[in-house]
Formats: sequence, structure tokens, C-alpha cells
Amino acid sequence: MGFPEAGVATPRVAAGALFVDDRGRVLLVHPTYKDTWEVPGGCVEPGESPAAACRRELREELDLDRVPQRLIAVDWAPNDRDGDKLLFLFDCGPLGADEGRIAVDGEEIDRWQWVDPDDFDDHLIPRLSRRIRSALRSIADDTVYLEHGDPP
Repeated sequence: MGFPEAGVATPRVAAGALFVDDRGRVLLVHPTYKDTWEVPGGCVEPGESPAAACRRELREELDLDRVPQRLIAVDWAPNDRDGDKLLFLFDCGPLGADEGRIAVDGEEIDRWQWVDPDDFDDHLIPRLSRRIRSALRSIADDTVYLEHGDPP
């Protein structure tokens, strides 16, 4: 069977890492090419699993080697520019001593910070803000399926 097959979705796939500190704040990164913030992560490469992409992106963006511990959310979030998208969000555990090891390259990511959920709307696009809030509500439970950041 050849790919892509007509009539079959071929979504862009991305994977992100969720780190939450003991105050409930989320680690966000600021890409040099955007005005808004993101969770660490990025696009999945051909033949790469979402978990492997998450780990790779953490190495590239923050110089951390962390294995995703569990899938928290999958968000179906198509848009006019990118078409169909599936976005995976992984719990990467407590940051702990790794916080002191974070090193951004200044080329793709120029800074990082802990952001309180009350301040998400000042940092994130609405869809990502909704996705992280939904993930935080379900972090102790099972994986949540979302559409545009909200449960369907």
C-alpha cells in the first residue's frame, strides 16, 4: 500500500512535554520565530514515534535528556494553514535538579519560564492554552482526547 493514500488523512503530528512545578506552574519556552510561547516540543519526523520526538525536542531545545513518562493528551487541531494536525502532550515528570541544567541555544529558543495557568492567555495561543488547561485537569487521571484543546 502506497502512502499517502487518497481519501486517508495524513495529519501533521507534533509532540510536546509538560513539566509542572510544585506551585502548579507550567514550563514554557519562547521560540525566536514567534511572538507567543509554547511547551517544549515540535514536529514528529518521518518514522519517529511521538514519544521519541518529544525526547529529541527536549534535547534540542533545552539540552535535557528526559524520557516521556506517560501520554496526557491527544488533541485533534486542524487549521487552515497546516491542515489536519494531531498533537501529543506527554507528562515528563518533575523537573527537579534538571531545572539547573536547562540550556537554550538562542537560535530556536531564546528563553524559558514557569507560567501560572492564570497567565496562560498572556503567553499562549488560545488553542494551546485550552490544551494545557485540559491536560492539567486530567493529569492524575487517564489520557484525555481533545479537539481544538477541549473535550469533544
